[in-house]
Amino acid sequence: MKLQALTILVFAFVASTHAVISPEVYWKVKLPNTPIPKVITNFLPQSDNIFPELKQDNTKEKVYYGLSGYIAISWHHPADSAYERLVLKKVQEKENPIKQVTEEKLDDGPLNQYFILEKDLEKGNVISFPSLLNKNEAPFLPRRFAESIPFSMEKFSEILNHFSIDSKSKDAQTIEKSIKLCEEPEVKHKEKKTCVTSLESMVDFGVSVLGTNNILAITSEVEGETQKSQRYTIEQVQQIADGDNMVCHKLNYAYALHYCHVGGNTKTFMVSMVGDNGTKVKALSVCHQDTSFWNPNSFPFAFLKVKPGTTPICHFVQDDQIVFVPI
Repeated sequence: MKLQALTILVFAFVASTHAVISPEVYWKVKLPNTPIPKVITNFLPQSDNIFPELKQDNTKEKVYYGLSGYIAISWHHPADSAYERLVLKKVQEKENPIKQVTEEKLDDGPLNQYFILEKDLEKGNVISFPSLLNKNEAPFLPRRFAESIPFSMEKFSEILNHFSIDSKSKDAQTIEKSIKLCEEPEVKHKEKKTCVTSLESMVDFGVSVLGTNNILAITSEVEGETQKSQRYTIEQVQQIADGDNMVCHKLNYAYALHYCHVGGNTKTFMVSMVGDNGTKVKALSVCHQDTSFWNPNSFPFAFLKVKPGTTPICHFVQDDQIVFVPI
């Protein structure tokens, strides 16, 4: 009873003081059983009173870009982008889609988070996919700063003015695309999602949707990988979790913005691989067990040549995407 009372007091303290404690302290109090991944700590402000340095006015771009594009919910939409059409054309021609995409130097496409069937996650299998390095260096804002900045299409003009972004620029188009993605409705009864503009909001959403604060936060790990596609040999497959998890995908934005979602029953694996060039990768693979509610014309089905609801579909998670699993 004393421990339970102490826990209640700690949570009450956090709830009442979240605006004045640092994001790092907030994490440690609310998620005491898992360390903060490096992909978060590397981009945290030193304290809640120090506003992170965003891109300077004299820089060409005001938005932070990674390599992953908007693949977090590629199963929501039909495969109708120019990128996807090119890849599917190569699949139909029985050519190597990964090689073609790499040579074309295309980005913002689903092969940056390579899809694979769960049955193919076996020791000894050789697979090819692009880099798991994302390179999105957008800094986290303390929640009290993030919540002072508008975030909605209704406030789109205010957002552009806030960051001094030209409405006709690439950055403006990116801001618009990210916000519209965040404002898309959930798939009823099958998905819980939100976009979080701070680490504190990410923690709160994770605890809420997973129903516990006994959570493990994990990421993919890469040693020596280049940005080029290559072949990898699977050396070990370890199941981490079976059931709901939350994945947070870092989007292109003026500061750290994450699309966090729980998309039905999943299995989470850590896949240890070695590349042809000696690169060692511990890649998180999230395997969706129920794909019956996915868009039947979406890229994963076309690429893997399977139908909705027939087999689990997995995707590797890039190194700045965070997976939260109950433990």
